[in-house]
Amino acid sequence: MTIMNRKTVFFTLILMSFISISFGQRTLAPLPKSKNGFIVIAHRGSHLVKPENSIAAIEEAIELGADYVEIDLRTTRDGHLVLLHNETLDGTTNGKGRVQNLNLDEVQKLSLNAKDGKLYAVPSFMEALKTCRNRINIYLDFKAADVLKTYQEIRAAGMENQVLVYINKMEDYKSWRELAPQMPLMSGLPKNIKTKDELISFLKEMPLEATDNIPNAALVAAMRENGLSVFLDVQMANENPIKWKIAMEKGVQGVQTDHPATLIQYLKTNQLRNGLKVSER
Repeated sequence: MTIMNRKTVFFTLILMSFISISFGQRTLAPLPKSKNGFIVIAHRGSHLVKPENSIAAIEEAIELGADYVEIDLRTTRDGHLVLLHNETLDGTTNGKGRVQNLNLDEVQKLSLNAKDGKLYAVPSFMEALKTCRNRINIYLDFKAADVLKTYQEIRAAGMENQVLVYINKMEDYKSWRELAPQMPLMSGLPKNIKTKDELISFLKEMPLEATDNIPNAALVAAMRENGLSVFLDVQMANENPIKWKIAMEKGVQGVQTDHPATLIQYLKTNQLRNGLKVSER
């Protein structure tokens, strides 16, 4: 990309940032819209049978009625974006070594390990975007990738309004805010935040639209006041209604689950698809 083109892209993105919503002194990007009030995020897709991070697992999450699918992003040696949770191919595919040491064509020859005996390929990010467009939102766990390239692919797929980006590194946070300021970002809050003032101070330094943890139960109301959505991680082998209800009683906006089918059925059966009414704290 030429210097002139880079400047054009940058200033275009800055102008687009004014679409954001204002919360007090913080300017928040809107989260992807969902038809349900309580958000169900299918962790790595619906992967109890289908391979995690596969197109098939994404399709099943869509069929079940999940609001988001969580996927993990990594980069091949020749700069292509693919879905893979681990840094290495060992365990989740029939390959070995780091994905960053293989070109895309080599990665695409591999098969994901599957419980149903069928063959599934490692998907490219573009394949995942096209599968999800206008069907399900994406919770993008940004593992190891180039921010500008990722955002360009999101825009090319017309998915700017359907992606929430989970940040793992401060340098990635800074890059996303600089290159795509209108994209909603999510990250964990430091566990040492104990007071409302400490929370506000942190959010001034690192504005977020969502988080996956509550460092102190007394902060739930302050988090809500500051426009911070909470999507708790409940994914585990022994998820059950008791654990789901405990999470919902915290006043969160949604959860990430390994069991989207049973969770959604539980919510529908108990008329909780729009959430559980909890008292203000």
